[in-house]
Amino acid sequence: MSLRRIVSLSLISLCGLLLFAGFIALGNWQLERRLWKLDLIEKVETRVHAPAEAAPGIRDWPSVNKADDEYRHVVLNGQFLTDKDTLVVAATELGSGYWVLTPFQRDDGSIVLVNRGYIDQGVTPQAPPQTDTSLTGLLRLNEPTGSVLRKNSPSTNRWYSRDVKAIADNLGISAAPYFVDAGANPSPTQNDNSDSAQTPVGGLTVVSFNNSHLVYAITWYGLAFSVLLGGFIVFRESRRKH
Repeated sequence: MSLRRIVSLSLISLCGLLLFAGFIALGNWQLERRLWKLDLIEKVETRVHAPAEAAPGIRDWPSVNKADDEYRHVVLNGQFLTDKDTLVVAATELGSGYWVLTPFQRDDGSIVLVNRGYIDQGVTPQAPPQTDTSLTGLLRLNEPTGSVLRKNSPSTNRWYSRDVKAIADNLGISAAPYFVDAGANPSPTQNDNSDSAQTPVGGLTVVSFNNSHLVYAITWYGLAFSVLLGGFIVFRESRRKH
């Protein structure tokens, strides 16, 4: 076997080994990510179905984070602020319409935006209760960006994501860095009046996580096997020629 042939085969073997090791490492990483995702799903399911606890107060706002707080089952006590609804474009199991976000002033004076629920396009949301209210729901984190194709436009009051900071600024209030998806309301009604007022339908939060890590792991391991198979074919053909 010529020196050139030996060098070529050595380089091919080295590249193959590097590719094989890289694909195996990526497959192992995806399995680790899968275990992490399964643990996260279990924690979220526990939070969603746990008894409602007080939503984080002002002192706790800086420490609110996705890993520890998203989808916590919380309770708020206080009153809604009137005439401050913000409509955010929504696509739900009920169709395409709007989320109705309304500021809620808690007993301690702090304000939290509450997603009262879904309304159809072309209708006016019914006003929230004007009395002291206790409501439960799921804590959600700020959504600072709009949809893929459309960005929030505070100047024209057009909203495509629930960016609580921008919405609060637009309303001239200071609010928590999270919002609360209100729970299901009993028997939402449609009123027969000129405004076509509709009670926002709560309890439509979709709690789901993409968990395709096992598929990704199998793909990476499959590529690693392909490298081994290719190496075997190259080695076999080399032996045949010599």
